[in-house]
Amino acid sequence: MTTATKVLTAHVPLPLADKVDQMASRLDRSRGWIMKQALSAWIAQEEERDRLTQEALADVDAGRVIDHQAVQAWADSLGTDQPLPLPR
Repeated sequence: MTTATKVLTAHVPLPLADKVDQMASRLDRSRGWIMKQALSAWIAQEEERDRLTQEALADVDAGRVIDHQAVQAWADSLGTDQPLPLPR
């Protein structure tokens, strides 16, 4: 079964296009395959970033937060002889 496709066109800087061509040659894959892999990875990354943002906002709404001053004190203590425990 063949998946329906759609052609997308994008203007990219020549150095980036050259890198795509080099990668395609090195992997013995088509330029289109490289572009699909890159686009799929970027979309997955952005979806994960959105999921984590929504999760963080839900934590804030639920009051699950750590005081900024506690985090700053902990960070300032790192690398010292007596680092503070991770704030909770």
